[in-house]
Amino acid sequence: MSTWIAVGLGGALGSIARHGVSRLVHQQWPALRFPLATVVVNVLGCCIIGVLAGLVLSGRLPMRQHWREFAFAGILGGFTTFSTFGLETITLLRTGETTQAVANVAVQVVCGLGGLYAGLVVCEQFGKTIR
Repeated sequence: MSTWIAVGLGGALGSIARHGVSRLVHQQWPALRFPLATVVVNVLGCCIIGVLAGLVLSGRLPMRQHWREFAFAGILGGFTTFSTFGLETITLLRTGETTQAVANVAVQVVCGLGGLYAGLVVCEQFGKTIR
């Protein structure tokens, strides 16, 4: 049970941090139509997970399982799941699983966007039937 609590608390912290970064970016560039806040969060999250994973894997940052889950699944998962997607993809590439890495990118992007579009269509259709 303590792992679930650690992930939940980390996720709350990551979500708060994401919201803070988004607000800062929007305050700096209020008229910008490009989703820069999302880019900043995703790139920053990827850099952080890369540094943490490198330190943990090299043994320079010993981290118990609960703390890894708090940091990786919790904080970084709440901040951006794109960092996990990036780490998994790079891990596949580094272990020679190039086909799996390409498939991961294709499936995540195509199915993710497809799922979002399908959800919007369903909501629009539902909205039309209840008006």
